[in-house]
Amino acid sequence: MHRPIAGRLVIATHNAGKLREMRELLAPYGIAAVSAGELSLAEPDETGNDFHANARIKARAAATAAQLPAFADDSGLVVDALDGAPGIQSARWAGESKDFLAAMTRIETLLQERGARAPEARTAHFVSALCVAWPDGHCEEVEGRVDGTLVWPPRGDQGFGYDPVFLPRGHARTFGEMTSREKHGLPPHGLGLSHRARAFLKLAELCLEPR
Repeated sequence: MHRPIAGRLVIATHNAGKLREMRELLAPYGIAAVSAGELSLAEPDETGNDFHANARIKARAAATAAQLPAFADDSGLVVDALDGAPGIQSARWAGESKDFLAAMTRIETLLQERGARAPEARTAHFVSALCVAWPDGHCEEVEGRVDGTLVWPPRGDQGFGYDPVFLPRGHARTFGEMTSREKHGLPPHGLGLSHRARAFLKLAELCLEPR
């Protein structure tokens, strides 16, 4: 049986951009959210082999440490011509300094080396695996995905991470050129376009009620 989310919730991230998006998604449901960073919780080692496993590791670690339900996302960019890379290594490609321009340049260099210049050779998708864990071990898990192509040079200074090079299918602007509402605003105010928004809509159906 699915368990409703109510009361205080820990957002298991130290990533400011991800925290901002998660808080915006939770706001219509009246959930009071505090981040793992604000609680000075340690970041667990992400040793999973896929997005779901890493989201579960983060959510369970925060739920146990805070003794509160914890909400975690593990997400990344999957590039077809690079055999799925960077995938679950997406954040690591940016290094400890979180230099995503360097990470995007690395992807572009690899694509050029493989002759992936035409849009049809530059397909990619973002994945977001969401997990809510409770201190007693119960978990709720969902996944969202958005398909698109990679552009170069990067366009736009909105969003974070790889957003400036990702052009979602059917759109003329990258995630980096879209406003927060356009990228992950939920209906009726937005399209629920991003991978994280699509995953969140599934989670909301299972565990949340609008206030």
